[in-house]
Amino acid sequence: MAKDTKKKTVKSKAAAAPRTKKRTATVLPMPDQILAGGAPRKAVLRAAGKHLAPLDVPAPGDIEVLQRLWDTIESRRTAGESANSHSARLMARGTAKVAQKLGEEAVECVIEATQGNRPELILESADLLYHLMVVWVDAGIRPEEVWSELTRREGISGIAEKAARPKGILRAADTTKLP
Repeated sequence: MAKDTKKKTVKSKAAAAPRTKKRTATVLPMPDQILAGGAPRKAVLRAAGKHLAPLDVPAPGDIEVLQRLWDTIESRRTAGESANSHSARLMARGTAKVAQKLGEEAVECVIEATQGNRPELILESADLLYHLMVVWVDAGIRPEEVWSELTRREGISGIAEKAARPKGILRAADTTKLP
């Protein structure tokens, strides 16, 4: 039994028809109000009003809630009741899981912020602060230590503060991207 073998004709790249289309850079149009220098459109004003509107907070809040939250999380850690406490259950899973949850909440905050969804951003911010407190408790950090560092930095330019940080961090990370 002989097999029929047919050779496929393959065109060489040189023989292929040359392209006649030239690629041009896409130029995005500028908004009319920037080009004309006129008043912003109504949609821009509505969006700005939405983002700059004062928060409608149903109950008065106070900064002391963070201390109370930290105290509650610390008491859950020492009680070790992971069956009844989300905080205790999370810390029982280890530092890596605690840190992972903080990262997840931070990403959710970023998403809500970029979408301009204020009510959801408030909810996600509360989750982020809670998980930050869990990280602090897990690491043995008291809120006063963080407040003290913030007080130390008060009135110092962020650029100057970062420039004054020890360079050992950069060597350990093997990067120059941190500052």
